[in-house]
Amino acid sequence: MTTALSVWLVAILLAAAALKALQRDRAAPALATYGIHRPSVQRAILLLLIIAELGLAGAVTAGARWAPAAVAALFLGFAVVTSAALLAGRAGQPCACFGGASRLHWWSPIRCIGVALLATALALRWMPSAPSSYDAWLTAGLSVSLLAIVGLGLAVLALAREVGVLRLAMSGRGALEILEEGPELGLAQPWAGSTHASPRALMLLAIFTSEGCPLCRQLAPAVAHVAGDPLLAVRLFDEAADSEVFGEARVPGSPYAVAMDRNGVALAKGTFNSLAQLESILATAGARAREGGLTVVA
Repeated sequence: MTTALSVWLVAILLAAAALKALQRDRAAPALATYGIHRPSVQRAILLLLIIAELGLAGAVTAGARWAPAAVAALFLGFAVVTSAALLAGRAGQPCACFGGASRLHWWSPIRCIGVALLATALALRWMPSAPSSYDAWLTAGLSVSLLAIVGLGLAVLALAREVGVLRLAMSGRGALEILEEGPELGLAQPWAGSTHASPRALMLLAIFTSEGCPLCRQLAPAVAHVAGDPLLAVRLFDEAADSEVFGEARVPGSPYAVAMDRNGVALAKGTFNSLAQLESILATAGARAREGGLTVVA
């Protein structure tokens, strides 16, 4: 069991470090969820996290006695930080836990505590060691096989998600933009300042959703797909958690999207029910930004 725990800890640390490194353009700005807003500080902290996770993975692999305790301390720290962000009402925002695509949810600190408990069990040698080298290699092989199965399952889920995105893109109609609904076009929105944009982002996109909206859940893959664009800064607003913003933006219902420039000036808006309609809002906003003004037809 000791060998199996070591393999799992190393796998978790390597996966976390690799995803942060591969998605650093999205993972670094995600640190704004924890109150870190300066891009230079975000990049420095992300680099330190990657180095720490890779270093601890190497130490656990080498059998360093202090390594499991250090892993436990690191993930307990992660649990405290994610819990504080959740209490501050930042659920659903990027968390950078496993790359830029990770989102902060109630199970984020629970996941961190689980890893910390595994590391603690290894540090205190609560689990029996393998009695022979043959058993140790067998345990390691089984652990790697389980990791491969989990990886295959994640790949299948990712493929299913992409299929869902393609199905959502089949609708050809544009989004419904009603001038009397939503924020006034051409004006800076005071609530847009809560959307933190990376230096590369050219446009802000606010997505208004609600927990009791089945269509919002159905469109989650489409929103995640759009959020993957490094030239966009996407922020989700929940009807219950962000009721004040819903009121300020005069949102008629969810799902609803507002595309803005980097200064928070509303360029396009509308209710959407497909990926194509969400992209039409972005296309309209881009066209109006290029024109240098707003030409809106009632």
